[in-house]
Amino acid sequence: MNKSNSPSTIYDVAELSSFSIATVSRVLNSPERVRKTTREKVLAAIDALGYEPKTDARERARKEIGRIGVITPFFTLPSFSQRLRGIVAAVVDSPYDLTIYPVNSHAHLEGYLTVLPFSKQIDGLIIVSLPIDDSSVRRLQKSAIPTHLIENHIIGFSSVEIDNRYGGKLAAELFIKKGHTQCAYVGNTVTPKYTLNPEDARLEGYSQALLQHGLFLPKEYIKLPAFPPIDPDKQVHELLDLPNPPSAIFAATDDLALRVLKVARKRGVQIPDELALIGFDDIDIAEYLELTTISQSLYKSGKLAGERLISQMADPSRPIENTFIQLRIIERNTT
Repeated sequence: MNKSNSPSTIYDVAELSSFSIATVSRVLNSPERVRKTTREKVLAAIDALGYEPKTDARERARKEIGRIGVITPFFTLPSFSQRLRGIVAAVVDSPYDLTIYPVNSHAHLEGYLTVLPFSKQIDGLIIVSLPIDDSSVRRLQKSAIPTHLIENHIIGFSSVEIDNRYGGKLAAELFIKKGHTQCAYVGNTVTPKYTLNPEDARLEGYSQALLQHGLFLPKEYIKLPAFPPIDPDKQVHELLDLPNPPSAIFAATDDLALRVLKVARKRGVQIPDELALIGFDDIDIAEYLELTTISQSLYKSGKLAGERLISQMADPSRPIENTFIQLRIIERNTT
């Protein structure tokens, strides 16, 4: 192990972790190919030594154009791609390229949060809807790479957030205003462990608001499809087949709301006369299909995060900014 004051090397990491250099390299470059226990031991050695991967020649030559990285799950889903469009709009006229780091496993997330802070591959970082453990927080802080969070709040980092409980409350209050007393919920709360789960808060705000008006949300009125979806249409059919079916459904996302809408129309259920429906996100197609929804200003939040990050990169002394995007309900033809 390196006992001098010189920077630690990959050989030191290999010695401390008791793994080969090849294994350490795989953890740094392809973490999803390494067993979790092995990955954790190598990462612990990296943290203990303060090891920083060497910058390769290509990165040393990359000085005129900087790079902003975006770590995100589900980047092909409409809600995430709409937010990414906002980030792109903020970056397009700046002296920075944009690189997307898609996450589809906890290993991927760990790998990015281990390598990117010290690899010199990026000059700024946006992390979307993903948890960050304490070790990764320390790495990001040590690297001093400007970092902006979306849908997460960690002390010491700027962020753009929304109040998911309030979103659920907005949905309940509109149903109550319309005279509905049999209100149901369709969610997707069994999400991957490597992502954040805002839908629990949406359900909590929805059920609490109903209760405050004397309306109870029974268990049979709550449908929580698995992830990835396994015949989610069946869940909607089960809800509509109840002896006393709901007259209103709040779906945790617009994607789910549109699925409910499809099933209802196939069954000949009249929207909104027999069934009212509210989604969440206000993705582009929601307007086209006249879906009532809770808007969280996806494009605006992405653009704001991008602009704030660029400002922080230009002036590292800029104070931390934590902004809550105001949710609003957009009433269309499904209510």
